[in-house]
Amino acid sequence: MPLPWVLLLAIAVIGGGWWLGTRNTDFLTPPAESKLTRIRQRVESSMPQVDHPDDAVSPPPVVAIPAPPTPVEPPKPAIATGDLNRPPTLREYRELAPQGAALLMELAGLLETKGANQRALLAWERVLDMAQPDARQTLLASAACLRLRTTLPDWNTDRAASIAITLHAGTPKKSVKSLTPLIEEIARDLEHASAGILKVTATVTAKRGQPTPPAPVELWLTGPTKKSFATAVHPCPAGSPKSLRDDLLQTLQVMIHDLLVHAAVHTPPAASAAAAKKLDALRGQITRACWQELGTLLNRPQPKHE
Repeated sequence: MPLPWVLLLAIAVIGGGWWLGTRNTDFLTPPAESKLTRIRQRVESSMPQVDHPDDAVSPPPVVAIPAPPTPVEPPKPAIATGDLNRPPTLREYRELAPQGAALLMELAGLLETKGANQRALLAWERVLDMAQPDARQTLLASAACLRLRTTLPDWNTDRAASIAITLHAGTPKKSVKSLTPLIEEIARDLEHASAGILKVTATVTAKRGQPTPPAPVELWLTGPTKKSFATAVHPCPAGSPKSLRDDLLQTLQVMIHDLLVHAAVHTPPAASAAAAKKLDALRGQITRACWQELGTLLNRPQPKHE
């Protein structure tokens, strides 16, 4: 078919279809208000309602997964302070020692807040001699014992009830006279450190032989009689005359620690060489129960060797 005829037929088909579809349609007259109202209602009904936001076409909501609940630690049981009106013993709170130094330290702080300083001191002492504290706990407990000891009277104020022991020192004959006042002073220091529990007598005797100067001093402890128990003799390292007092105190600290460890009743912490050279080590690390145990051991009869 010729191209002109094809074009005419295409135009006729398109025009005929448009005329048939729109010949009865009025494009100039506005629609009636009732028709517009129906159109508005139909459109509004298809839109999401304000009170029902879920009707809106939107992506599915993201469901938040709740975090696992935070574990709640059970409340700590209240620490029993015991009857604060009952007079305590020197070994008070020893039954709590297996529960650790931390519990005893917490108990000591609680007792201090209640004004029960004597019992607080006893709790701190159990940290030192029965709870096997670490280095930090030892330092804190020792400082607390020194602090509280200054606020309290001696445990034993009846000197007639004190346990008698003897501090012995052996030195070359030419040093006996000069050494005696120092040994007597240290004996009084031991009494003070024991809170009146011990009555310490000082004895200085001449050693045999002529050691090279400066002459070392030997120390040992016994009960009040020749038949009483005696510690091993501990030589005091030879040092300068200015350091002799500190050297003697260090030797005593080691001697007392070793004896109490051997007895396996109370175990004071072993002081470092620097700390043991201070009198505070005797007051702050050897507890009053340990002093009492020391006096009791030395007043036993000397064991017989077969």
